[in-house]
Amino acid sequence: MTRGNQRDSDRAKAQKKLQGAKSKNTMSGTEFQKQKEDAALIMREKQRKADEKKAAEAASGKKK
Repeated sequence: MTRGNQRDSDRAKAQKKLQGAKSKNTMSGTEFQKQKEDAALIMREKQRKADEKKAAEAASGKKK
């Protein structure tokens, strides 16, 4: 009957783990929108830098 005890202990462990996890979004709509805009701004900046680097490499490659 040790199997039943193991099952119960595993179930209790899983419940404890789920309780510790964040269950839902606590940000308001405006906070969430601001976070999305900030992330988009960062990604646009990264893309701009990558495009500049690619253009510089292409220009230097053509001069050789």
